[in-house]
Amino acid sequence: MNSARYEYDGLNGRHGQIDFSSRKERTSSKKKVGIVIGVLMGILILAAIAAFLIWLFVFKDADSGSTVSKQLSASTQVFSGHMKLVDVPYNKKLEDTKSKEFRALADNLGAILEENYKKDPLLAKYHTTSVISAFSEGVIAYYWSQFNIPVEDLEIMPEFSEERLLETLESGIEDQRKTADLKTIRFSEVTASITDPRMARNPRGAKECFFRLEATETSQTFSSPGYPKAYPSRSRCQWQIRASEDKAILVTFPVFNIEDDCSDDFVSIYDSLSPDDSQAITEKCGLRPPSNPLEVSSSGNIMLINLITDGFVQKPGFMANYRAIPKSKVQSCGGDLTEREGVFTSPLHPSFYPPTVDCKWTIKVPAGKLVRVKFNIFRMKEPGVDIRVCHKDYVEVMGTKYCGELSTLSITSDSNVLKVKFHSDESYTDKGFSAKYSAYDPADPCPNMFACASGICISKDLQCDGWNDCGDMSDERKCKCETDQFSCGNGLCKPKLWVCDRVNDCGDGSDEKQCNCENNEWRCGDGVCMPQEVVCDSKQDCEDGSDEASCETSPGICSDFSFKCENNDCVNKVNAECDRVNDCSDNSDEKGCACGRRPYKMNRIVGGQNADLGEWPWQVSLHFLTNGHACGASIISERWLLSASHCFITSSPLNYVASNWQTYSGMQDQYKEDDSVQHRKLKRIISHPDYNQMTFDYDIALLELSQPLEFTNTIQPICLPSSSHVFPAGTPCWVTGWGALREGGQKAQLLQKASVKIINDTVCNVVTEGQVTSRMLCSGFLAGGVDACQGDSGGPLVCFEESGGRWFQAGIVSWGEGCARRNKPGVYSRVTKLREWIKKETGV
Repeated sequence: MNSARYEYDGLNGRHGQIDFSSRKERTSSKKKVGIVIGVLMGILILAAIAAFLIWLFVFKDADSGSTVSKQLSASTQVFSGHMKLVDVPYNKKLEDTKSKEFRALADNLGAILEENYKKDPLLAKYHTTSVISAFSEGVIAYYWSQFNIPVEDLEIMPEFSEERLLETLESGIEDQRKTADLKTIRFSEVTASITDPRMARNPRGAKECFFRLEATETSQTFSSPGYPKAYPSRSRCQWQIRASEDKAILVTFPVFNIEDDCSDDFVSIYDSLSPDDSQAITEKCGLRPPSNPLEVSSSGNIMLINLITDGFVQKPGFMANYRAIPKSKVQSCGGDLTEREGVFTSPLHPSFYPPTVDCKWTIKVPAGKLVRVKFNIFRMKEPGVDIRVCHKDYVEVMGTKYCGELSTLSITSDSNVLKVKFHSDESYTDKGFSAKYSAYDPADPCPNMFACASGICISKDLQCDGWNDCGDMSDERKCKCETDQFSCGNGLCKPKLWVCDRVNDCGDGSDEKQCNCENNEWRCGDGVCMPQEVVCDSKQDCEDGSDEASCETSPGICSDFSFKCENNDCVNKVNAECDRVNDCSDNSDEKGCACGRRPYKMNRIVGGQNADLGEWPWQVSLHFLTNGHACGASIISERWLLSASHCFITSSPLNYVASNWQTYSGMQDQYKEDDSVQHRKLKRIISHPDYNQMTFDYDIALLELSQPLEFTNTIQPICLPSSSHVFPAGTPCWVTGWGALREGGQKAQLLQKASVKIINDTVCNVVTEGQVTSRMLCSGFLAGGVDACQGDSGGPLVCFEESGGRWFQAGIVSWGEGCARRNKPGVYSRVTKLREWIKKETGV
């Protein structure tokens, strides 16, 4: 498998509408009068109904609250932050919430907060409690304050703001400065941030899920309650971690399995001892693979970790290791780089970089050379940040700031010196970056290759081939179109094969302009033009039925695009199955949808080829006798795998003997079989009866396992599409396997992945010189460079459906001319055309 490329919206509002209609007006004058009287009577009736509703909802039971009000609920507002105290000596006993020193100072500060709130009538009216939750060196006190707003006063909610609270507390600081009362505790600094009430914990409460931990240089462990079985419902837990003043804290989560919905269950981590959003390091949920653990650090010697869960789904939770590290380790970065090439990273990479860090690297190469920097990993995502501005965490190079998650980033200097700045603010951190720099000759920046404007070097064969290989289109500009290319209106050159393929390849639509029907016509899937009136008229006018596809008004029409329900009804909706909408009256379109999910949350690695553990949990490795990996397969159920017939129907009859094959599910490394890998023998092999060894038509095989698989985080079934499922041309999909990394090369040790595109059937037929049948599809890049290769046979081609959040198998690796050759895409068995046979043989 060759180099992979990476290409990567809100809620839909539905509004009800009531239409009032009247009968057609009669010519009789008597009837006109009747209509007028009827309208007046209608108005009177509507007025009576309105009066009744007003009485019912507004005046009835006014003393106990209206019906509308009863449907609302009181609101709890919590603000948290810290206060820096003046002239208060720090006592180690303040760290113990049970000590008398803690109680005395906490009670005193709680009373001061209450007195300050009394200065604001609104805050005073609704303030219920204030709690001091911790102290740290400085002396800094961490607090939260709660305000309860009853139902009848909810209209004043907008007046409760961080600004109002801060103004009140800051005015208290100013009043203190005017008094000379030495007995009053004074504070010089105060913060306030609106906080999720579920994170307001009182460490002095007897029944609180609250823990105090002391970090040392020796690694220690803590876990969520109930681990490893399941955390309790409605958990509200908090861990305060401290270290000595010259240390920072590093926390690693080797196991992290929280429900995959951060609005319900989540872990939030703070660079503070208060759940102050302005000091948040990160908030995470879901399941993380062991190969990509969550690892965070503090900027100082304190950290707060919260676990919040709801009352529904319970997961195992987490196990965490924590230790103290030198503060200098999180604060020292940057420097002078003078070698001809090298690597530099964000602090602590691949762990999350710490908050409040600034770094500066000065890269200097020999005179006459320029500097090229390529970021292999770049992830600096933060809630609410406009990546066009990058006003929080960023990398700055040559006056431009970069943030967010970037799939490609390559920068070239204009001299032999390049300065790179990195900045992280007080809140929210991420994995950061890893970058490689090198010196190059500006006269020949890419020896024997094409130099992109971004500094990337690509093969000269990729220049002016119609594909944006550079990422900035610099390889497709100033091109002279060849005889086999189409000249786009915007100056780009595209293969003539792409003209009129119903895909806007040029970007300006010029390759499709002369192909469309007239404005008042509809173009069928086969290109035939029909009058516009045929669309959704409950009649199949186009031969392929495309005129009735996605027509809610055509329930009785069944075509190639229709989803067939179990009760034989037809749903005219593209890709209706497993989209989380019940379209069939018997709900059969949403049955059997426990598939196509990846339990582990994956990070996208720029330019990455090696698949991460659990990234493709349906991938199977097939070993023949003692020869090791021979073919791929995919999991479609506990007992059945899907593969290609040509792996088994060969010149040797031994290949069709089931006992000669071993299957390995959940495998990533061919040379490492750990406990997560499940080994099964084959019980039988079912090759399609119409398989043709010469043409590879019907190249599909079903494999029954001797024992069922146990689905785990790394072993899951892929979804099989219905026969009506559509994978449009241009759809980005993924092919995986342990096949050769290049034509004629050795098989891969680690599971490989490559992003490819579905190629238009017409184009596919032309480039394969008419060798494809309706049971085949092409995928890849006509420019070459990305393809399945030897050893990938039988493996899956999978595509992601956003509507249902699931992966579907579009194809099975079948055949191709060489590997990744220009105009020679990979050919796959088309699963949709073979779906009924799969169901007939397996019941899946």
